[in-house]
Amino acid sequence: METFAAVVETGRFADAAADLGITQQAVSKRIAALERELGVRLLTRTGRGAVPTIDGQAFLPHARELLRVARRAADSVRPGGRPLRVEIVGRRLGPARLLREFHRAQPDTELDVVTLVDGRAALAALADGTIDAAVRAVPDLPEGLAAERVYDEPIQLLTGPRHPLADARTLTPADLAPYPIWMPGLVAGTEWTAYYDAFAEAFGLTIDVVGPHYGTEPLLDVIADSATLTTLVGEHTQLLWPADYDLRRIPLRAPMPVYPHSLVWRIGNPHPALAALRAHCLRTKATFDEPTWTGSTWTPVAYPYPQGV
Repeated sequence: METFAAVVETGRFADAAADLGITQQAVSKRIAALERELGVRLLTRTGRGAVPTIDGQAFLPHARELLRVARRAADSVRPGGRPLRVEIVGRRLGPARLLREFHRAQPDTELDVVTLVDGRAALAALADGTIDAAVRAVPDLPEGLAAERVYDEPIQLLTGPRHPLADARTLTPADLAPYPIWMPGLVAGTEWTAYYDAFAEAFGLTIDVVGPHYGTEPLLDVIADSATLTTLVGEHTQLLWPADYDLRRIPLRAPMPVYPHSLVWRIGNPHPALAALRAHCLRTKATFDEPTWTGSTWTPVAYPYPQGV
Protein backbone atom coordinates (compact mmCIF):
# COMPACT_ATOMS: atom_id res chain seq x y z
CA MET A 1 0.00 0.00 0.00
CA GLU A 2 2.91 2.36 0.69
CA THR A 3 4.25 1.63 -2.80
CA PHE A 4 0.83 2.11 -4.39
CA ALA A 5 0.40 5.48 -2.64
CA ALA A 6 3.90 6.53 -3.73
CA VAL A 7 3.15 5.72 -7.38
CA VAL A 8 -0.06 7.74 -7.26
CA GLU A 9 1.73 10.66 -5.59
CA THR A 10 4.63 10.75 -8.06
CA GLY A 11 2.76 9.54 -11.14
CA ARG A 12 5.66 7.34 -12.25
CA PHE A 13 7.00 3.94 -11.17
CA ALA A 14 10.58 5.19 -11.49
CA ASP A 15 9.97 8.22 -9.29
CA ALA A 16 8.20 6.08 -6.67
CA ALA A 17 11.16 3.69 -6.70
CA ALA A 18 13.56 6.58 -6.09
CA ASP A 19 11.46 7.92 -3.19
CA LEU A 20 11.21 4.49 -1.58
CA GLY A 21 14.84 3.58 -2.17
CA ILE A 22 14.04 0.40 -4.10
CA THR A 23 14.28 -0.66 -7.74
CA GLN A 24 11.59 0.04 -10.34
CA GLN A 25 11.21 -3.74 -10.77
CA ALA A 26 10.45 -4.04 -7.04
CA VAL A 27 7.78 -1.36 -7.38
CA SER A 28 6.15 -3.28 -10.23
CA LYS A 29 6.23 -6.54 -8.25
CA ARG A 30 4.66 -4.91 -5.18
CA ILE A 31 1.85 -3.35 -7.21
CA ALA A 32 1.20 -6.65 -8.98
CA ALA A 33 1.07 -8.53 -5.68
CA LEU A 34 -1.38 -6.00 -4.22
CA GLU A 35 -3.61 -6.20 -7.29
CA ARG A 36 -3.62 -10.02 -7.12
CA GLU A 37 -4.58 -9.92 -3.46
CA LEU A 38 -7.43 -7.46 -4.07
CA GLY A 39 -8.52 -9.02 -7.35
CA VAL A 40 -8.71 -5.67 -9.20
CA ARG A 41 -6.47 -3.40 -11.23
CA LEU A 42 -5.37 -0.35 -9.25
CA LEU A 43 -3.16 1.44 -11.79
CA THR A 44 -3.13 2.03 -15.53
CA ARG A 45 0.14 2.75 -17.32
CA THR A 46 0.01 5.56 -19.88
CA GLY A 47 2.56 7.37 -21.96
CA ARG A 48 2.82 9.99 -19.25
CA GLY A 49 3.16 7.58 -16.34
CA ALA A 50 0.70 5.74 -14.10
CA VAL A 51 -2.80 6.82 -13.07
CA PRO A 52 -5.21 5.10 -10.68
CA THR A 53 -8.17 3.19 -12.12
CA ILE A 54 -11.67 3.71 -10.72
CA ASP A 55 -10.92 0.93 -8.22
CA GLY A 56 -7.58 2.54 -7.49
CA GLN A 57 -9.28 5.86 -6.80
CA ALA A 58 -11.71 4.14 -4.39
CA PHE A 59 -8.87 2.28 -2.65
CA LEU A 60 -6.47 5.24 -2.33
CA PRO A 61 -8.02 7.14 0.65
CA HIS A 62 -8.30 3.92 2.65
CA ALA A 63 -4.70 3.00 1.88
CA ARG A 64 -3.55 6.46 2.98
CA GLU A 65 -5.54 6.18 6.22
CA LEU A 66 -4.03 2.76 6.97
CA LEU A 67 -0.54 4.18 6.38
CA ARG A 68 -1.29 7.10 8.74
CA VAL A 69 -2.47 4.64 11.41
CA ALA A 70 0.68 2.56 10.96
CA ARG A 71 2.88 5.65 11.35
CA ARG A 72 0.99 6.74 14.46
CA ALA A 73 1.37 3.25 15.92
CA ALA A 74 5.12 3.34 15.34
CA ASP A 75 5.43 6.88 16.67
CA SER A 76 3.56 5.93 19.84
CA VAL A 77 6.50 3.79 20.95
CA ARG A 78 9.42 5.50 19.22
CA PRO A 79 11.35 8.04 21.37
CA GLY A 80 11.30 11.38 19.63
CA GLY A 81 8.21 10.48 17.65
CA ARG A 82 5.82 9.64 20.47
CA PRO A 83 4.61 11.86 23.32
CA LEU A 84 6.74 12.16 26.45
CA ARG A 85 5.36 9.47 28.76
CA VAL A 86 5.30 10.60 32.41
CA GLU A 87 4.02 8.60 35.36
CA ILE A 88 2.37 10.22 38.38
CA VAL A 89 0.76 8.79 41.49
CA GLY A 90 -2.68 10.31 40.80
CA ARG A 91 -4.34 12.73 38.40
CA ARG A 92 -5.78 14.93 41.19
CA LEU A 93 -2.59 15.15 43.24
CA GLY A 94 0.28 17.64 43.24
CA PRO A 95 2.37 16.05 40.46
CA ALA A 96 -0.55 16.45 38.05
CA ARG A 97 -0.41 20.19 38.63
CA LEU A 98 3.32 20.14 37.87
CA LEU A 99 2.58 18.58 34.47
CA ARG A 100 -0.27 21.01 33.76
CA GLU A 101 2.10 23.91 34.40
CA PHE A 102 4.68 22.30 32.09
CA HIS A 103 2.06 21.87 29.36
CA ARG A 104 1.09 25.54 29.64
CA ALA A 105 4.73 26.53 29.31
CA GLN A 106 5.40 24.04 26.48
CA PRO A 107 2.05 23.67 24.65
CA ASP A 108 3.67 22.04 21.60
CA THR A 109 5.15 19.21 23.69
CA GLU A 110 2.85 16.17 23.68
CA LEU A 111 2.43 14.40 27.01
CA ASP A 112 1.15 10.92 27.75
CA VAL A 113 0.32 10.84 31.47
CA VAL A 114 0.02 7.41 33.11
CA THR A 115 -0.44 6.11 36.64
CA LEU A 116 1.03 2.92 38.07
CA VAL A 117 0.47 0.97 41.27
CA ASP A 118 3.33 2.36 43.32
CA GLY A 119 6.87 3.69 43.22
CA ARG A 120 8.43 0.29 42.69
CA ALA A 121 6.35 -0.26 39.56
CA ALA A 122 7.28 3.22 38.33
CA LEU A 123 11.01 2.61 38.83
CA ALA A 124 10.77 -0.73 37.02
CA ALA A 125 8.97 0.94 34.10
CA LEU A 126 11.66 3.62 33.95
CA ALA A 127 14.40 1.01 33.93
CA ASP A 128 12.90 -0.92 31.00
CA GLY A 129 12.01 2.22 29.03
CA THR A 130 8.23 1.84 29.23
CA ILE A 131 7.96 5.38 30.60
CA ASP A 132 10.29 8.37 30.25
CA ALA A 133 9.91 10.01 33.66
CA ALA A 134 8.03 9.71 36.93
CA VAL A 135 7.22 12.14 39.72
CA ARG A 136 7.58 10.15 42.92
CA ALA A 137 8.98 10.21 46.43
CA VAL A 138 12.07 8.02 46.09
CA PRO A 139 14.36 7.29 49.05
CA ASP A 140 16.64 5.07 46.96
CA LEU A 141 17.36 4.76 43.25
CA PRO A 142 18.29 1.61 41.33
CA GLU A 143 21.43 1.80 39.21
CA GLY A 144 20.86 3.53 35.89
CA LEU A 145 18.24 5.98 37.16
CA ALA A 146 18.68 9.61 38.20
CA ALA A 147 16.45 12.00 40.14
CA GLU A 148 16.06 15.61 41.12
CA ARG A 149 13.87 16.66 44.03
CA VAL A 150 11.57 19.12 42.29
CA TYR A 151 9.22 20.38 44.97
CA ASP A 152 8.13 19.83 48.55
CA GLU A 153 4.35 19.80 48.87
CA PRO A 154 2.98 21.00 52.24
CA ILE A 155 0.63 18.61 54.04
CA GLN A 156 -2.66 19.98 55.39
CA LEU A 157 -5.31 18.74 57.81
CA LEU A 158 -8.82 18.36 56.39
CA THR A 159 -11.69 18.53 58.88
CA GLY A 160 -15.43 18.90 58.95
CA PRO A 161 -17.09 21.90 60.65
CA ARG A 162 -17.95 20.00 63.86
CA HIS A 163 -14.42 18.85 64.64
CA PRO A 164 -12.70 20.51 67.68
CA LEU A 165 -9.85 21.72 65.41
CA ALA A 166 -12.11 23.07 62.66
CA ASP A 167 -11.72 26.76 63.57
CA ALA A 168 -7.92 26.78 63.83
CA ARG A 169 -6.08 28.95 61.29
CA THR A 170 -2.91 26.86 61.60
CA LEU A 171 -1.84 23.86 63.67
CA THR A 172 1.39 22.15 64.62
CA PRO A 173 1.76 18.44 63.92
CA ALA A 174 1.81 17.86 67.69
CA ASP A 175 -1.65 19.42 67.95
CA LEU A 176 -3.05 16.46 66.04
CA ALA A 177 -1.93 13.82 68.56
CA PRO A 178 -5.21 13.64 70.57
CA TYR A 179 -7.33 13.09 67.47
CA PRO A 180 -7.61 10.09 65.12
CA ILE A 181 -6.66 10.65 61.48
CA TRP A 182 -8.50 8.47 58.98
CA MET A 183 -6.69 7.56 55.76
CA PRO A 184 -8.24 4.37 54.31
CA GLY A 185 -6.47 4.94 50.99
CA LEU A 186 -3.02 4.11 52.39
CA VAL A 187 -1.74 0.89 50.86
CA ALA A 188 0.89 -1.20 52.64
CA GLY A 189 4.26 -1.26 50.92
CA THR A 190 3.84 1.99 48.99
CA GLU A 191 6.15 4.97 49.36
CA TRP A 192 3.35 7.31 50.44
CA THR A 193 2.30 4.92 53.22
CA ALA A 194 5.93 4.80 54.37
CA TYR A 195 5.92 8.61 54.47
CA TYR A 196 2.79 8.84 56.63
CA ASP A 197 3.99 6.01 58.89
CA ALA A 198 7.16 8.02 59.56
CA PHE A 199 5.10 11.19 60.09
CA ALA A 200 2.84 9.48 62.64
CA GLU A 201 5.82 8.03 64.51
CA ALA A 202 7.67 11.35 64.61
CA PHE A 203 4.77 13.27 66.20
CA GLY A 204 2.91 10.56 68.13
CA LEU A 205 -0.11 10.52 65.83
CA THR A 206 -2.72 7.84 65.24
CA ILE A 207 -3.43 7.20 61.56
CA ASP A 208 -6.22 4.69 61.01
CA VAL A 209 -6.31 2.89 57.66
CA VAL A 210 -9.07 0.43 58.59
CA GLY A 211 -12.24 0.58 56.55
CA PRO A 212 -13.24 0.36 52.90
CA HIS A 213 -11.86 2.97 50.54
CA TYR A 214 -14.43 3.83 47.89
CA GLY A 215 -12.63 6.91 46.59
CA THR A 216 -12.27 10.57 47.49
CA GLU A 217 -15.95 11.58 47.44
CA PRO A 218 -17.14 9.01 50.05
CA LEU A 219 -14.16 9.94 52.22
CA LEU A 220 -15.20 13.61 52.11
CA ASP A 221 -18.76 12.60 53.02
CA VAL A 222 -17.52 10.95 56.21
CA ILE A 223 -15.13 13.76 57.19
CA ALA A 224 -17.79 16.43 56.63
CA ASP A 225 -20.23 14.69 58.99
CA SER A 226 -17.75 13.64 61.69
CA ALA A 227 -16.90 15.42 64.93
CA THR A 228 -13.93 13.10 65.55
CA LEU A 229 -12.30 12.08 62.25
CA THR A 230 -9.88 14.12 60.14
CA THR A 231 -7.63 13.25 57.22
CA LEU A 232 -4.39 14.56 55.67
CA VAL A 233 -4.09 15.95 52.14
CA GLY A 234 -1.43 17.61 50.03
CA GLU A 235 -1.76 21.35 49.53
CA HIS A 236 -2.04 20.90 45.76
CA THR A 237 -4.48 17.98 45.85
CA GLN A 238 -7.61 18.96 43.93
CA LEU A 239 -10.72 18.41 46.04
CA LEU A 240 -14.28 19.45 45.29
CA TRP A 241 -17.23 19.18 47.66
CA PRO A 242 -20.74 20.66 48.10
CA ALA A 243 -20.79 24.05 49.80
CA ASP A 244 -22.86 22.78 52.72
CA TYR A 245 -20.07 20.34 53.68
CA ASP A 246 -18.09 23.34 54.98
CA LEU A 247 -14.82 21.39 55.00
CA ARG A 248 -11.68 23.21 56.18
CA ARG A 249 -8.10 22.77 54.96
CA ILE A 250 -5.81 23.79 57.80
CA PRO A 251 -2.07 24.39 57.22
CA LEU A 252 0.42 22.64 59.49
CA ARG A 253 3.37 24.65 60.81
CA ALA A 254 6.34 24.49 63.21
CA PRO A 255 7.46 22.31 61.57
CA MET A 256 5.63 22.22 58.25
CA PRO A 257 5.46 18.60 57.01
CA VAL A 258 6.21 18.39 53.28
CA TYR A 259 5.92 15.52 50.86
CA PRO A 260 9.14 15.23 48.81
CA HIS A 261 8.34 14.88 45.10
CA SER A 262 11.24 14.01 42.79
CA LEU A 263 11.44 13.83 39.02
CA VAL A 264 12.99 10.47 38.14
CA TRP A 265 14.32 9.38 34.75
CA ARG A 266 16.59 6.78 33.14
CA ILE A 267 20.11 7.97 32.41
CA GLY A 268 20.62 8.14 28.65
CA ASN A 269 16.93 8.39 27.75
CA PRO A 270 16.97 9.94 24.24
CA HIS A 271 13.51 11.53 24.24
CA PRO A 272 14.05 15.18 23.21
CA ALA A 273 11.29 16.54 25.50
CA LEU A 274 12.81 15.06 28.65
CA ALA A 275 15.40 17.84 28.94
CA ALA A 276 12.63 20.45 28.65
CA LEU A 277 10.65 18.79 31.46
CA ARG A 278 13.73 18.66 33.67
CA ALA A 279 14.48 22.33 33.03
CA HIS A 280 10.88 23.29 33.82
CA CYS A 281 10.96 21.34 37.08
CA LEU A 282 14.16 23.06 38.16
CA ARG A 283 12.65 26.48 37.43
CA THR A 284 9.65 25.69 39.63
CA LYS A 285 11.67 23.86 42.28
CA ALA A 286 10.47 23.91 45.90
CA THR A 287 6.87 25.05 45.30
CA PHE A 288 4.55 26.43 42.66
CA ASP A 289 3.53 29.42 44.75
CA GLU A 290 5.31 32.15 46.67
CA PRO A 291 6.48 30.75 50.02
CA THR A 292 3.94 31.23 52.80
CA TRP A 293 6.15 29.76 55.48
CA THR A 294 9.79 30.50 56.17
CA GLY A 295 10.16 28.32 59.28
CA SER A 296 11.33 24.75 59.62
CA THR A 297 9.98 21.89 57.53
CA TRP A 298 9.81 18.16 58.17
CA THR A 299 10.23 15.16 55.93
CA PRO A 300 11.55 11.67 56.79
CA VAL A 301 15.33 11.40 56.88
CA ALA A 302 15.02 8.56 54.35
CA TYR A 303 14.23 11.16 51.69
CA PRO A 304 17.41 13.19 51.01
CA TYR A 305 17.78 15.52 48.09
CA PRO A 306 19.07 13.23 45.31
CA GLN A 307 21.42 14.77 42.82
CA GLY A 308 20.36 15.09 39.20
CA VAL A 309 22.61 13.82 36.45
